Amino acid sequence: MLRRSSLLWLLVPYVLYLGALPLVNRVHPTIFGLPFLLCWLLLATLLTPVAVWLAWRGDRKRGRA
Repeated sequence: MLRRSSLLWLLVPYVLYLGALPLVNRVHPTIFGLPFLLCWLLLATLLTPVAVWLAWRGDRKRGRA
């Protein structure tokens, strides 16, 4: 297993922004009147600090921060 497996949380924003982009590049359906792609990017933006916090917390628990 990886020594720093908690840092895998940092892959979440990458996957949300780039990995899934070809799959969600749609105008319809709309969510709250916004195109689906815009809602997806907003969700990814809101989840990025959570992923960074989880990676930081995992490193801190192991005494690395």
